[in-house]
Amino acid sequence: MKKMKLNLIKTISILLLVIALMIVGVVSSLAGAQPLVIGITQIVEHPALDAARDGFIAALEEAGFKEGEDVVYDLQNAQGDFTNAISIAQKFKDDNVDLIVAIATPTAQATLQVNKEIPIIINAVTDPVAANLAQSWESSGNNLTGMSDAAPNKQQVELIPQFLPAAKNVGTIYNAGEANSVVQVEVAKEVCEELGLKLIEVTVSNSSEVLMAAQSLAGRVDAIYIVTDNTVVSALESVINVCNRQKIALIVADPSSVDRGALASYGIDYFSLGKKSGEIALKVIEGAKPSDIPIQTITDPNELQFVVNLDTAKTIGVSVSEEIIKAADKIIKDGKVQGD
Repeated sequence: MKKMKLNLIKTISILLLVIALMIVGVVSSLAGAQPLVIGITQIVEHPALDAARDGFIAALEEAGFKEGEDVVYDLQNAQGDFTNAISIAQKFKDDNVDLIVAIATPTAQATLQVNKEIPIIINAVTDPVAANLAQSWESSGNNLTGMSDAAPNKQQVELIPQFLPAAKNVGTIYNAGEANSVVQVEVAKEVCEELGLKLIEVTVSNSSEVLMAAQSLAGRVDAIYIVTDNTVVSALESVINVCNRQKIALIVADPSSVDRGALASYGIDYFSLGKKSGEIALKVIEGAKPSDIPIQTITDPNELQFVVNLDTAKTIGVSVSEEIIKAADKIIKDGKVQGD
């Protein structure tokens, strides 16, 4: 009987030891689990691109990826320099990050040029096909997918006669080295021609040239239209100051630029755009191939914003009709935001 008891105690002890070792193994495994490393590169800092980045991070957080535990972000800014964008892409490749988020066309081009293996999620890229990032919208044919910020350029230019029925000349400033800008300006040309407006183009190569470009349009145009050009938007205050002094209406493609002092915009909410790119990233994290996921755009009018700055209208002496005010999703008046 004693022998049976001893054997039973011995068996139980061995089982308890095995269970304890298994628990230790699981805990050690969990403790040793490495967080996902995501490299985020953007060509320059400005409100739209920053919002796209924040939206991406928010989407992953909502999906349960806690920063510092489940995911680590390596945030990089190329300061408007393509050479810097190449260096950042090389860093991400050398670090063997799990995923790369490329915000804006130049950074996407730099990233794909350097890296053909790590999945790339693009964000705020106007036309990935024209920029030689993808074979088609349906399939990139490579390690890239994501969201385009293709703007409703036609409707944006059509805002000009709504605010200024007598307008004849429209100016635009852009960096001809940004493929996304060239595509949008071509659309603007066609629409201006349809509306009987003359489009006067001024190109810049860096943000320090934006002020002089804006000054060169003073006295020559009734309105200035700015596409989602990263070089110009990063120095938009220069354009706003000239427009305010010269009483020129400034229509922009990026709604967040209206908060900064532009007159109006009808366009994309970049935070929402970022969230949608995050949702695409989650599919890739789960194992989907980027080339199997079509590059997407925001086409639902309910996801676009019509924003009007009445303070700016007052400054430049433009009368805004009640019809426009009622149609706006967001109004800025007396320094306060009204609406969504």
